[in-house]
Amino acid sequence: MTIKEAQERIDGWINTTGVRYFSELTNMAILTEEVGEVARVMARKYGDQSSKESDTKKELADELADVMWVLLCIANQTGVDMTAALEKNFDKKNIRDADRHVNNPKLK
Repeated sequence: MTIKEAQERIDGWINTTGVRYFSELTNMAILTEEVGEVARVMARKYGDQSSKESDTKKELADELADVMWVLLCIANQTGVDMTAALEKNFDKKNIRDADRHVNNPKLK
């Protein structure tokens, strides 16, 4: 599925099954919560934190999908075409970082 298709499918789901979008501010709070869930999984699976029983059922892929879902909801609500935004962001990074990482001795 393309990013555009994902935005369209989420919009369709929100307007039928989900009834309506939450407010932009509520979705921002939900996004923060979902990123926290990703951090929790990462800290326990790849970091040094130990897991509780309830943590073992959490899957990184599902948590990342939740982040993407809410991010695309916010994009839909604010009129952002994420395909165009990502393309523009690649252009910015290609110009800004053309030599930056290649010449960074810490990355060699």
